[in-house]
Amino acid sequence: MGRNTLIYCGIDWAERHHDVALVDDTGQLLAKHRISDDAAGYRVLLDLLAEYGDSEADPIPVAIETSRGLLVAVLRTGKRKVIAVNPMAAARYRDRHGVSRKKSDPGDALVLAHILRTDMAIHRPLPDDTDLARAIAVLARAQQDATWNRQQLANQLRSLLREYYPAALEAFSTWQNGLCRPEARELLKVAPTSTQAARLTRAQLRSALKRAGRTRGIDAESERLREIFRGDYAHHPILVEEALGKQMLALLQQLDAACAATDSLAKAVEEVFPQHPDAEIIRSFPGLGLQLGARVLAEIGDDRKRFADARGLKAYAGSAPITRSSGKKHYVGRRMVKNDRLNHAGYLWAFAAINACQGAGAHYRRRRAHGDWHAQAQRHLFNRMLGQLYHCLQNNSLFEEHLAFPSSLAVAA
Repeated sequence: MGRNTLIYCGIDWAERHHDVALVDDTGQLLAKHRISDDAAGYRVLLDLLAEYGDSEADPIPVAIETSRGLLVAVLRTGKRKVIAVNPMAAARYRDRHGVSRKKSDPGDALVLAHILRTDMAIHRPLPDDTDLARAIAVLARAQQDATWNRQQLANQLRSLLREYYPAALEAFSTWQNGLCRPEARELLKVAPTSTQAARLTRAQLRSALKRAGRTRGIDAESERLREIFRGDYAHHPILVEEALGKQMLALLQQLDAACAATDSLAKAVEEVFPQHPDAEIIRSFPGLGLQLGARVLAEIGDDRKRFADARGLKAYAGSAPITRSSGKKHYVGRRMVKNDRLNHAGYLWAFAAINACQGAGAHYRRRRAHGDWHAQAQRHLFNRMLGQLYHCLQNNSLFEEHLAFPSSLAVAA
């Protein structure tokens, strides 16, 4: 069959198999098939599309409920439009085809195909990012997940130490990153209980600090630790304390692995991110370094046509407010549906920019004086700087503070 008529494809994604449905512009079902989740199944899918007129110059658009995986990677080759439909949105469309609330995998594939037939214009295809940008996205998101996992394990370890080993928490409280520091983890390995810590000599403390990589202030730090460990603390019975020490060591092994994974991924991000052409523009903004800049690039991509304007990017990041108006009711509030990763990066970005940029700091203080609470003022600053980032990327220009915050600089002066 040639492409005299418009054809749409819907794929219901599953773990081991996928259901495919093809419909024409009149809604008639042309074909349905179930393929396996392997290379052979992908070839069957491409052959089926080719049978109905799919070509490199005029590919058949595809709707699927995921944006990841090998199947999506195969479909994204060439100029094909691949639309990732939110499963919740697909469920709402399903109700348009029947009131019995029946559900099946082939039926869901048919619903996805009809979504393209009726509403393809309001659904955005997956962005056409470069391979380098997609590689940075993989590394930056993995590093962000590893950082969150590391912090979660550190919180668990801190909670456990509070139960039986308060001397350790007091000893490490003056160190930045606390329990995640190699010195803290090395000392906990040497002395997993407060009873053992009280017996440590100055030489043992110095050796532990050196093994952790410390080179300065070892004598003074070992003396401080020795005084804290020999302080007066309450203790569990010896058998209970030893059991808690073994539990702590097991948790410490997980924290060691999380710290190693975080450091390895951070190094990989720092090697790859500067290679991207947009890295120089992103890093010209105050508060955006290698790690945070890579996270921002990972979420917005480098497809200049992905967002129609800056407002679309701000809504995607969750920095722009949302308006709900019906009759006499009018509400303007925080946007809840957003890209959580970009929103989290924006919070850190605005927090760092307040001190790194005079104009940004003046803007934040003006919003606070206007009546905004801290998070609102930071979100307002993030919203403004995100619009500036969109402008700089579209025009291939670097950030200039006197242009970004002219009124703020005048007020600060």
